[in-house]
Amino acid sequence: MAPKTDHLIGLLLGAEDDWPTAFEALARRLGVIRTADGADHRVTTERLSIEPFNLRDRPRQDLVIDRLAHWYYHPREWLKKVSLMDDVYLLNSPFTFQSMEKHSAYCALMRLGMHVPDTVLVPYKNPVDNARWAYTSRRYNKQFDLAAIADELGYPMFMKPFDGGAWRGVSMIKDREALHQAYDDSGEMLMHLQKAVDGFEVFARSLTIGPETMTMKFQPDEPMHNRYAVAHGFLAEETGREVVTIAQTVNAFFRWEFNSCEMLVKDGGVYPIDYANACPDVAVTSLHYYFPWAMKALLRWSVFCTVTGRRARTQVDTDPWFAVADDESLDYRDKLTAYQGLADEHFDSERYWEFCATSLPHVDEMVHEWIGSDEFRKMLQTTIHQTYPTHEWEKFEGHFGGLLQLWLTDEQHRLSGA
Repeated sequence: MAPKTDHLIGLLLGAEDDWPTAFEALARRLGVIRTADGADHRVTTERLSIEPFNLRDRPRQDLVIDRLAHWYYHPREWLKKVSLMDDVYLLNSPFTFQSMEKHSAYCALMRLGMHVPDTVLVPYKNPVDNARWAYTSRRYNKQFDLAAIADELGYPMFMKPFDGGAWRGVSMIKDREALHQAYDDSGEMLMHLQKAVDGFEVFARSLTIGPETMTMKFQPDEPMHNRYAVAHGFLAEETGREVVTIAQTVNAFFRWEFNSCEMLVKDGGVYPIDYANACPDVAVTSLHYYFPWAMKALLRWSVFCTVTGRRARTQVDTDPWFAVADDESLDYRDKLTAYQGLADEHFDSERYWEFCATSLPHVDEMVHEWIGSDEFRKMLQTTIHQTYPTHEWEKFEGHFGGLLQLWLTDEQHRLSGA
C-alpha cells in the first residue's frame, strides 16, 4: 500500500471570510493526491489564531497563506520564526515585503530596464516622531522647491506614499495648487511624485500566484464591483506577453508568490506603476468572474509547494537579474526573454505544470462544479449581505450571480474544447 502523508495549510487572516471559505471548501474536495512516485498525500487547512509563542515551539503547518502580517507585527514575527527555524513555506514571506516596499520595487525595475515613469522621493512634510529630528533637520535637511521639482517632472502626476497601502494617500496632481494641498495633507507619510502616463489606453492589473498569471482590464475610477472588466483579448499578443513577464519578473526577483502588478499601456509601451502588494485583492465581490481562477491557482500552487517539499528562498539574489540588465548586447526584448527564463526557473514552472497535469487533473472540473453549487451560492449571498446595505442585496446578487454564471458557461466551453 502506498504511503500517505498529511499536509496542513494555515490561513493567517484579517477581516476576510469569502475566499478563505472557498479555499477551504475546495481543499476538502481534493481527496487523495498521488504523485508520480506513487506516494499519496492529503491536504487539510486551518485558520490560525494569534497567541503567545515560544520560539522553540514546533508548528504543525507545512505552508501558511498570510493576509495579515504586513500590518500586524505579532503574527509577522511568528512567520519569521517558523520560516527560519522550521522551514514552513510562506505565501508571502515577510522578509522581502518588510524591506522591499514599493520604493525598492521601483528602483529594482528601473535597474532591470522596465519603463517605470519618472519618480522623485521628497522628504516628509511634517517632522517624524523622533527627538533628534529637529537637530538633524537644521543641520542637514536641504531646502528644496517642490513646485520646481513638479515642473521638471511635468503635469499631470501622482503623489503617493513610498510604501503604498491600498490607495492610501494617493492624489492625482494637475497643477501647483493641487500639488501643495496634497503635500500639506501628506503629514508624516513619505511621498513619491510620479509622472502620470497621460492618455494611457489600458490599465492592466495582473494577479500572479506562483507561475500563474491572470491579466485583467482594470477600471480604477469605477466602484469596486465594476473595476475588473470582463474583457478578453484587450491587449495585443506581444504586449500581453510583456505584461505577464513583468509581473512574474517582479515576483521572482523579490520572492513574492502571491502579488498583483499594475501597468499602464500606451502606444504599445508598458509602464509598471504599482507592484508591491503584500495582500492582493482576491475578494469575490471584486474579482467576480475571475474569482474561480484565483482560487484554482492558489490551491494548485499551495498543494504543489507542500506536496513536493519545495524549499522557500526568502532572500533576494540580484546577481542573475542584474547580469541580464547590465548586458549591453541585449535589447529590451532579449532581456524580457531572459527575465522570463529566470522567473520560470525560480517557480519551477515546467515541473509545476507537469504536477498539475498528473496529480491535480481533476481541479478544473472540481472548481467548475463547486462554483455551480448551492454551497457557493450561499457563500456568495452571505458575502453580499455582509458587504452591502440591505436595499442593495437584490441588485448585487443579480450582478455577481450573473458574472459567475457567465464564467460557468465560458469554463464549460473551455473544458469541452468548444
